[in-house]
Amino acid sequence: MASQKLENPLRVLRSAVNKDVLVKVKDGNSFLGRLIFTDSTMNIVMVDTDEVTDDLNTPLARYGTVLIRGSQILYIVVDYKRS
Repeated sequence: MASQKLENPLRVLRSAVNKDVLVKVKDGNSFLGRLIFTDSTMNIVMVDTDEVTDDLNTPLARYGTVLIRGSQILYIVVDYKRS
């Protein structure tokens, strides 16, 4: 089994500033946008944000700037490629 270096999640998230990210929140919604800010509690601010369906093909709503509380985030995909 190959050894992998574990990275600090906050460091990875901070390195993702100005990149496209996919964020899944606890209520089941998913958001695609460009990450512009994060803090030590993983609150994030995104711009050019779309709320998308689970298959990621259909935008449900288009938002400008969005704040998502870190306590509501299930996972974040960094450097997500929009189709």
